[in-house]
Amino acid sequence: MNFDLPEDQEMMRDMFARFLDANSSTARVRAAEPSGFDPALWKGLAEQGALSIRVPEAAGGLGLGLIDAVLLMEEAGRTLASGPLAEALVAARLLAQLGGDQSGLLDQVLAGETVLTLALHDLAVQPRQWVAGGLVADQVIARKGQDVVLVAVPAAARVAEENLASTPLAEIDFAALPQTVLASGDNALATFAAGVEEWKLLISAALAGLGREALKLAAAYASERKQFGQFIGQFQAISHPLADLACEVDGGKFLVWKAIRDIADGAPEAAAAVSIAIWWNNQAAARTVAQALHTFGGYGLTTEYDIFLFNLRAKAWPLVLGDPQRLLDEAGRRLYAGETAALPEAGESPIEFDLGEDARTITDEINAFFAANVTPEMRDTFHYSWEGYNPELNKKLAAANLLYLGLPKDVGGRGLSPYAKIAGMDAFEAQGYNNPAAGVSQMVALIINRFGTEELKKDVLPQIMAGEVICSLGYSEPASGSDVFAAQCRATPDGNGWRIDGTKMFTSGANLASYVLLLARTNPEVAKHKGLTMFIVPLKTQGVTVQPVYTFQDERTNITFYDGVHVPDSYRLGEVDGGVRTMSASLELEHGGGFAKYQRAMLDAGEKLCREITWRGKPLIEDAAAQARLARTTANLWVSELLTYRATWVIAEKKTNLAYGPMAKMFSSEKFLSDARDLLDLTAPYSLSKRKGPAAEINMFYRHAQGSTIYGGTSEVHRSMIAERGLGLPRTRA
Repeated sequence: MNFDLPEDQEMMRDMFARFLDANSSTARVRAAEPSGFDPALWKGLAEQGALSIRVPEAAGGLGLGLIDAVLLMEEAGRTLASGPLAEALVAARLLAQLGGDQSGLLDQVLAGETVLTLALHDLAVQPRQWVAGGLVADQVIARKGQDVVLVAVPAAARVAEENLASTPLAEIDFAALPQTVLASGDNALATFAAGVEEWKLLISAALAGLGREALKLAAAYASERKQFGQFIGQFQAISHPLADLACEVDGGKFLVWKAIRDIADGAPEAAAAVSIAIWWNNQAAARTVAQALHTFGGYGLTTEYDIFLFNLRAKAWPLVLGDPQRLLDEAGRRLYAGETAALPEAGESPIEFDLGEDARTITDEINAFFAANVTPEMRDTFHYSWEGYNPELNKKLAAANLLYLGLPKDVGGRGLSPYAKIAGMDAFEAQGYNNPAAGVSQMVALIINRFGTEELKKDVLPQIMAGEVICSLGYSEPASGSDVFAAQCRATPDGNGWRIDGTKMFTSGANLASYVLLLARTNPEVAKHKGLTMFIVPLKTQGVTVQPVYTFQDERTNITFYDGVHVPDSYRLGEVDGGVRTMSASLELEHGGGFAKYQRAMLDAGEKLCREITWRGKPLIEDAAAQARLARTTANLWVSELLTYRATWVIAEKKTNLAYGPMAKMFSSEKFLSDARDLLDLTAPYSLSKRKGPAAEINMFYRHAQGSTIYGGTSEVHRSMIAERGLGLPRTRA
């Protein structure tokens, strides 16, 4: 897996970034109005080699890959470059591929002396159409029936017209204009169609760059503007929507990268990935610039601030193609109706989402284990919650060294890489087996190994490692929820040990576990996070009461009461009042986990049910509206996976981490919930049934998803972390 660019691409991106910062400042963007075209910038881009990036070397270009063009477009989007750059890049490549004796024109185009742009629709069907850059273009490449043509556009045919963002947009009547046939037939049409797909990716990248810069402007303003005596960025009503959009903007960038990777790999979903990338970035950019402008309040409406420029261009650039909703419909057809598309050559791509050979090995090993050891009766008891715990299977997994996949080898775990661990957890999910008991128990094992006494290491740790016992967590309390540092459960010195008194809420698995990892207050006189200590408490100890709390998700959690519970000092973990440091040891097991594996299983169930349900005489899966909704769920799944991969990668490769784990968790849980609701609707009324099969699965996922935005810290907590660490906003929590 790799999210890094090699040195030469980083240098190229930095070169374009510096050039555009100097030559496409917002002052220059404003100065280019009303035409929306900056001839000096255009000439400068040509001199930098920008216009020749995708032109083959044999035709005098740089012959670089799609990722190189995308990097340029991200910077162009960030700086609102004035000119039809995406269209020109595609048109120049098409001219080189199909132009034959047009080498003289190509030289002029690459030198920035002539502007060549692209008409996106078939002239035979739509002879009069809107063209990006049509106001300043001397030539336009277009499809006309079975031909690809070059249309000379005289100045008289280029009529200036006021438009939303003062871009060089023009409606051109091609019917009477002189046209030269560049090529004809299926190959020519496929080459042109591939160019349109490339345009979709380039515009997507520009929108991702634009969206990220709009977020930066909004965050900077929210960090300097005060209201009611506070920076407005401290208000969650300001910071949390921006945190949501940071996930969507980053997700859009990664969708472009995924599409390029899929094209390079020949993946069957590559064409759909292109459609999803441009649809997603359309929506994400539009929402982002609107929220960014809203952050400025009334000042955002004035032309004094630059944010309005981003607001307008977020719509002006992509809408030349038409209604973005049609792109989601297109994705649905490509995923579920067998629609194919000609795709451009990707060239070399350093971005890699493959989890590696170790991941495939562990997947095969888990599948083989389940085939050999799991009976149909066992499968009937599987459940996503603690209710699916099976003591016999737990011991067998431990014996096969498959129970604690992420636990380091020095503790006795499998010690898988973060990438292989993701694959392993996905393999368990594919088998329908989820084991939260193992996740908690391996955390406890790690803390005992790092901070436990010799007695704990001798008496408790071996039981955990052998899969003979499981552990639960005693963090949350009735009055503190996600704020674990507000714990009031007291531990006071008592002879040779400690007396524990208090209550813990949501102690899931306490009815099945032998031990609880308990966070208790040992010093109420210091800052709340400094006066905490961690203990291992045997749940059979006198004074412990476990009371069930049932949820509508078909699971049981517990409230646990500790009334004069005595534990020896040897069951203390770490220093007295050092609970926060002790708890942090478990973080090495965290790799940006989210809910993508559940989203994938839910999507699979939704697809199956849509094939079973009949709608107006045909399977529901053949309905265009159903296809589009499944495509939207697919998009959310892909972004969840990509954000999780990024979070895993930065930890595994020790890269800068800007709240990437919280982004993966928060985004995936929110989309899990919204998509569960939508798929329940889409497949109604069948989805209301708990009938065995996909209907029961959709029903179960809907109920399961309700808690996903709460588990492991609420979405609100994670949004604050994203806002502070990812966007640089001031602290939003006391």
